[in-house]
Amino acid sequence: MDQGTTEQGVPIIGYPAVLRGASMRFGRQAFWRFLTLIIGGPVLFDHAAGATGEFGVRHRIDVVVSAEPDAPIFQRLRGAKGEVSFTVRLSANSKESRFFGMLHPSFPDIVVPEGAGKPLVQQTKLWEEEVCHQRRGLPKVTVTQLAGHFGEGVGRIEISGINRHIGNLVPPDELTPGIKLDQGSDNLGLFYGFRAQTRNSRLNVDLKIYPIDCFL
Repeated sequence: MDQGTTEQGVPIIGYPAVLRGASMRFGRQAFWRFLTLIIGGPVLFDHAAGATGEFGVRHRIDVVVSAEPDAPIFQRLRGAKGEVSFTVRLSANSKESRFFGMLHPSFPDIVVPEGAGKPLVQQTKLWEEEVCHQRRGLPKVTVTQLAGHFGEGVGRIEISGINRHIGNLVPPDELTPGIKLDQGSDNLGLFYGFRAQTRNSRLNVDLKIYPIDCFL
């Protein structure tokens, strides 16, 4: 029986027996290791998941109020004072946290800037979740009405923008909500932007939604 040879043709005594023994020992070791992994794997995985935590999210919503370059307030009221208030309908529901309601932010003592590139209201936090929850999409936010005034006396401008409703006449200063803006990022992180704009007064209410990573 050929017991194996080297490259030079010298027989290797006992080669097949040694090979079979090593192979059997390796097979038994691999089997027990595999069995240990099957039995203990879920426990080890759960332990690791519990140690690192599971990623969830909480949301923050900021607001910026601005005016278009062709807005009436820029035509004759640069430097004038005014105020703006609006209503935001917010729905943010998840298994861990539920919120539905109307927000009523108000910004008095606004000064109309000299240039159209500057906002009427600097970025301000409007709402923020305190509870970390599973990812269920973005909160649903809608600006439903906007009111305000700028200037005094004869040149005073009154603003009253509302959404269009079925069965009612189109408002003179119609408010169009839900205009999607480009996704961006700043010092607070990634955000998704949505704009509400009035037709005649040409004011913008921009809502910036920040998804903030957190541990459940």
